[in-house]
Amino acid sequence: MLWLYNTLKRKKEIFKPLKDKKVGLYTCGPTVYWFAHIGNLRTYIFEDLLKRILIYNGYKVKHVMNITDVGHLVSDQDVGEDKILVTAKRERKSAKEVARFYEKVFKRDLKRLNILEPDVWIRATKTIKDQIELIKILEKKGFTYVIEDGVYFDTSKLKKYGRLWPQKLKILPGARVEMVPGKKNPTDFALWKFAKGRKEMVWDSPWGKGFPGWHTECVVMSIKELGIPFDIHCGGVDHILIHHTNEIAQAEAAFSKILARYWLHGEFLLVEGKKMAKSLGNIYTLDDILKKGFNPLAFRYLCLGTHYRSKLNFTFESLKSAQNALENLYEKVRELKSTKNKQRATNNGKKYKREFLEFINDDLDTPKALALMWKLIGDQKISNKEKYKILLDFDKIFGLGLERVKRIKIPQEIKELVKIREEYRKEGEFEKADEIRKKIKEMGYWIEDTKEGPRIKKIKK
Repeated sequence: MLWLYNTLKRKKEIFKPLKDKKVGLYTCGPTVYWFAHIGNLRTYIFEDLLKRILIYNGYKVKHVMNITDVGHLVSDQDVGEDKILVTAKRERKSAKEVARFYEKVFKRDLKRLNILEPDVWIRATKTIKDQIELIKILEKKGFTYVIEDGVYFDTSKLKKYGRLWPQKLKILPGARVEMVPGKKNPTDFALWKFAKGRKEMVWDSPWGKGFPGWHTECVVMSIKELGIPFDIHCGGVDHILIHHTNEIAQAEAAFSKILARYWLHGEFLLVEGKKMAKSLGNIYTLDDILKKGFNPLAFRYLCLGTHYRSKLNFTFESLKSAQNALENLYEKVRELKSTKNKQRATNNGKKYKREFLEFINDDLDTPKALALMWKLIGDQKISNKEKYKILLDFDKIFGLGLERVKRIKIPQEIKELVKIREEYRKEGEFEKADEIRKKIKEMGYWIEDTKEGPRIKKIKK
């Protein structure tokens, strides 16, 4: 059984899809106005793990991810400029050029992190007509009002508004922010914003020229591809109080149905114990990590070591440790793949696979699954061939690219020196053998003596 923590119910539940062995999964995608930072990418890694675990359990997953290329303002309170237009002014490009560039970069980052692409990419700008139709339904049912700024959703008309909120929430989202003039309640949100001189990304509507609200977009895009209700909706914890709450409100008001049955949220990534902020200069992108010589999969490995519902404190020291662990893992995989081990296969591996499934099915407990992997590697009762097969099986979840690990090509000159060294060892001339070992080390390789014979390793720089 697969257990998932459902934010909607505030507890872990056994996952039961609407249709047997078929899962509709919607994950909030990027607003393509800048590079995704490592905090964003941690969320996408968590969602990738969920998808991989669903597939591992035999489910057929239809995964939809949106591209927000309009409507996301600089504030969640419906004030300020559109983030993409701000970038367009700064970079002296059109809004479309900005959106397509950062969309391309985002997809490249997913590939670098070995994150499986969604089955469906859907852009907000391609569903404007559908969004207008949703607003019409809400208007007909009496959930909207119009002010100088745009068309707003009246949250006081929905009895169960705030389904995702923590039960002890005392301060309403938006209560401390200066409200848009004419807005009835702090929690009311824009469905359609009027253009007011804006020239790019503007459409005609029954209420006047303008553009859709950010919260409306995701409702339409998810329902368009997955229907209502669908199985799982994911995102970061920062989406709980406003964005996802407002998605649920619109779907419930328009269709009298909950948008999704399971809501999963990934926790924040901190940097040196602090929240990422431009003012602190601690916002890092994947490119920043690469420029410092790190493998992007080292960041993925780092994320695996902390449960997705726990805060992860990022430091370059911890990333270095993750990279060392990843390189050691690759080295072990090479050894297992190349060693001619005569040990017979046993059934001991089945125990590891059972435990692994228990861990990942307990709300994606990758820290325990990762510890189990290292326990397997050190288990002398299991043959190398069996270990290798199990590691590849585990990597269907971890996504660390173990199947792509290749043997290091050893130069013929090194092989000849190793052969000479072995002859000296057989003859008992250990001083000469040590001299050869020293020479090999100077050439960038290391000799490890094992029961199966000498093993040559390339020294890490």
